[in-house]
Amino acid sequence: MATPLPPDHQALLTAPDEVEVAHLARGVVSAVAGPGGLSELQALVLGAQFEALTGHSIDLAALEPIEPEEFAAGMARRNLAFRSRIVQQMLLGELILAPIPPEVSDRVTRFANALSVTDDLLGFTRRLSEGSLGLAAVDFDRNGYSADWDPMLAEERLGVAKPLADAWEQSVDDPALAARWASLGDLPDGTLGNGVWRLYRARGFEFPGSPGSAPPLLAQHDWVHVLADFGTTLENELEVFGYIARANDDPRGFSLLAMVVSLFETGHLATAAGLFEADTGHLSTRGMATRLADASLRGALTTGSNDFMALDWFAIADRPLDVVRAEFGIPPKSAAAVAAGSVSAWEPGGISPFQLRAGMAAAERDGRPYEAFGATVDGGPGR
Repeated sequence: MATPLPPDHQALLTAPDEVEVAHLARGVVSAVAGPGGLSELQALVLGAQFEALTGHSIDLAALEPIEPEEFAAGMARRNLAFRSRIVQQMLLGELILAPIPPEVSDRVTRFANALSVTDDLLGFTRRLSEGSLGLAAVDFDRNGYSADWDPMLAEERLGVAKPLADAWEQSVDDPALAARWASLGDLPDGTLGNGVWRLYRARGFEFPGSPGSAPPLLAQHDWVHVLADFGTTLENELEVFGYIARANDDPRGFSLLAMVVSLFETGHLATAAGLFEADTGHLSTRGMATRLADASLRGALTTGSNDFMALDWFAIADRPLDVVRAEFGIPPKSAAAVAAGSVSAWEPGGISPFQLRAGMAAAERDGRPYEAFGATVDGGPGR
């Protein structure tokens, strides 16, 4: 039986104490553990998430299993938003399994039902557990972040010349859009927009509206690389979308993190967002659990309910980057995340070898000196 949601005036809105955090962790572990318990990656990722987001370190291996109904009863005073975030932690723990055991998918659904939480990604993970990867991809597109896409919004949100029938559709013949992005290079050093221009310039990225460019909607996340200080490797993509997903109060935003985990860790998705292709094992990289957890925390602490994929970035492009960060209340990275390898787009390790080669090739084609603005590959010289 589902535990009903409390009336708004009775909902508990304070941060969970250590006792409640242990209860929450107990439920998440019970939902996602396989027959042999948590996988090593599950333990690392979920442990880091709980510690970063609650401030309490929990020994996940010491927790006793709990049934969905008992778990939900212990969350009777928590509202839908809080419960949804807990179900998302279950989904994260489930999605990093490959393959997903059917019993884990069934168990996560039971916990969600007991909490009176409906999440569209439950159907996606069920398809994955059944081995129906093609149907899962279709289900993801129908129920993910872009499920309610309105083609007319493309003009308003993204500045494209004509409506885009699909959220992740490319726009490769829109000179006005390309010129708008190129004009970011005319902004003063230290502004948000000039930082995005440098990001593109160093990596040989084509501006939206040009042949070979990323879909305009996907390009929205490139501003976050600069705003929140993340490089552009695949590990950084996990951080960026972890940050974006948690900064958005709409639960559907979590599907963006589910997307990159499914692309860049497990390969549950072969392609997504009109450009990304699967390249597995990156969440398993040393230190990534800490880096993803810190990105999630920084997203949670960002002021307001921010859908960064829908923001009119050009309206604030001319503002100093430090000012924009302060207005959004974006905290710096933790020392632990930096020690674990989290870097900006302008530091050693902040650019991939492919991007470096593309940037150098673009500079040669344009007849200009190449400039990486401080980024190098894997801590080595940018050559």
